[in-house]
Amino acid sequence: MAPPLSPDRFLTILRAEGLTVIEHGDWRNHNRNHKGPWGPMHGVMIHHTVTRGHDYTVDICRRGYGSLPGPLCHGVICKQGHVHLVGYGRANHAGLGDDDVLRAVIAEQDLPPDNEANTDGNRHFYGFECENLGDGEDPWPPEQLLAIEKVGAALAREHGWTERSVIGHLEWQPGKVDPRGFTMASMRSRIAARLDDNPQQEDDMPLTTEDKAWISGEIRDAIKELVAVEVLTKDGIIDNPNPDTADTNAYISMETSLRNIEIVARRADKTSADVKAKVDSLSVGSVSPDALAEILADKLAARLSS
Repeated sequence: MAPPLSPDRFLTILRAEGLTVIEHGDWRNHNRNHKGPWGPMHGVMIHHTVTRGHDYTVDICRRGYGSLPGPLCHGVICKQGHVHLVGYGRANHAGLGDDDVLRAVIAEQDLPPDNEANTDGNRHFYGFECENLGDGEDPWPPEQLLAIEKVGAALAREHGWTERSVIGHLEWQPGKVDPRGFTMASMRSRIAARLDDNPQQEDDMPLTTEDKAWISGEIRDAIKELVAVEVLTKDGIIDNPNPDTADTNAYISMETSLRNIEIVARRADKTSADVKAKVDSLSVGSVSPDALAEILADKLAARLSS
């Protein structure tokens, strides 16, 4: 039994899988939860939209139509392979389906024929609508099929499921044909291979200049945290917070350090700004923290990009 992921975790795992994710409106709170429960989660359901056009498809899946209000899914997978998040929570996508199918999904067994519509699927499945006319002729671009594979693998991996937890609408509700244009058996094979190979790492992009700058900043802050207490202790500005480690680089959080510094500074009739300035000017030997951070960031970036 798996509770639904939090919206933030849902977003995180999709992006970690290498997907381009686009957020629409207040998708985190756009749902049909007032109509019934959502969860526990047992799988992922794939649909086709019977629509043409990226903007129109995303809009109708978010708003719904007529007697079927939105959201009509959690994510829309467009032909470019992007995932558009339009809602989170209970959504009008699965409808009533076969309880035997649900039991097979939970047990991760071969699916029986869907010949009943007696079980609430909106409660138990993440739903993804895929932009396609559903006529068997509208093509499925490789980018879109790869995105479906990644979505299924990301959620299966996070919940500890296998590929058997990813099904099509046609396998759930009698009379449904979606998705039409590829088989769910072939898609499950792709998801299984992805889970076995765990290609999350292969999809990582090389670090950008912005990534390296962020790493440099993090390292710079870490260096200051690690040496600030020791240097300030030696200068008599603060007491050693851990006398047993007087010969090592004592570590406490920067928040705690600055709080202690401010207390002692007031006692010594100094301003906290003066002391913080001293921390910012710390050097390690003849190398400043900023210069050292840049060197370490380049080395770390090279390692992560290899």
